[in-house]
Amino acid sequence: MLAEREGGDDYRAVLGTTHRSFDGRATRNGDSLTASFDPGPVSLSDAQGPELEAIAHGLGLPEDAVAGDACVASNGRPRLLLPVRSRAVLAELTPDFPLLRASCDRHGLLGCYAYSPPDRHGRAAARMFAPSIGVPEDIANANSTACLAAHAAGSGTDRLIVDMGDHLGCPSTITATVHHDGVEHRIRVGGQATIARTVVC
Repeated sequence: MLAEREGGDDYRAVLGTTHRSFDGRATRNGDSLTASFDPGPVSLSDAQGPELEAIAHGLGLPEDAVAGDACVASNGRPRLLLPVRSRAVLAELTPDFPLLRASCDRHGLLGCYAYSPPDRHGRAAARMFAPSIGVPEDIANANSTACLAAHAAGSGTDRLIVDMGDHLGCPSTITATVHHDGVEHRIRVGGQATIARTVVC
């Protein structure tokens, strides 16, 4: 919206919150805009058995459907990154939202980002459940995708293309790229959007 209001083909801005600043950029591509920002550093830690079991139960997920090592990731507030066996398993999740919220609250989590393992091109699907902040399921979640990018970088995946929102009838795609700088790495996360209409208040 800021880039659309500013006009031109290349827009850069620094957006501030009470905790940090975010470096953002948007470029025009025909009728759409491709935007990305730096979500800041991501911390990763192993998920513990009790929290993993509680969240999986809240999602209605059988144990054999978990596809790898879950972890807790945070770039502000912690959330569980939970790999599931396939896109089909992801689509079939039927969360018990009161139970999931109680489990997230008990373990100090924002919510759960369930995802299918990225293919060799970095393509994956994800569903973000955040009942602890009043969002049963998010259509598109850039911060959690950035967290997944930090996690995937440990196994050599430097670019992700994550499909979200299909279950809600609002498909979206979020991209995340990891740039290495010595032992450190920086993440850019974003996507492409079109301004459908502008409402003047």
